[in-house]
Amino acid sequence: MKVLITGTSQGIGKAIAELFLQKGHCVVGMDREEATIVGENYSHIVCDVRNELPEIPDVEILVNNAGTQNEDDIDINLKSLIRVTEKYGVRKGIVSVLNIGSASGHTGAEFPEYCASKGGVIAYTKNVALRVAQFGAVCNSLDPGGVLTPLNDCVVNDPALWDQIMAETPLKRWATAEEIAQWAYFLTVDNRFCTGQSIVVDGGESINSRFIWPE
Repeated sequence: MKVLITGTSQGIGKAIAELFLQKGHCVVGMDREEATIVGENYSHIVCDVRNELPEIPDVEILVNNAGTQNEDDIDINLKSLIRVTEKYGVRKGIVSVLNIGSASGHTGAEFPEYCASKGGVIAYTKNVALRVAQFGAVCNSLDPGGVLTPLNDCVVNDPALWDQIMAETPLKRWATAEEIAQWAYFLTVDNRFCTGQSIVVDGGESINSRFIWPE
């Protein structure tokens, strides 16, 4: 299938693109940075999703991964995600749309605009699911907690902060980008019935109630 993935130069987006390529799909990557993936079935468009979007015909799977943290979050994470989806995803021929959200959209536990932008993604996902159902397509959001990507090096490499984070995470680790990519592939290729849902993959952090009681 023809797959369009935004934000493919590093982290989760790069891992998702590489998995789709391994599975034999044709991948178009879009990022404001140059390509870091080389492959016969991979093409790369240097483009800021806030700007004019290029024509890309016949997209069957759309993965909205491009995002930022504490940098024009609502414009990039939400408004641009909507623009990309309306252009490439809400149309006849689409099979699946996946929005990469965040567990913070459910918990509110991060920068204010970041949480607001990801909360908006949750609501918009439901809206799109209703509208692409006429094409037999599905739309969901995949909402990770902590993921081992370059964006998070500032806390991963700080022993004191890392100890505090692990105290809040029942599984005592963060996901790899490759693990998130597996979820993305399942939700867009294997899944044909789950739609309008927001799947939290955070190692149990958002369910940690920290209940304290005398022994």
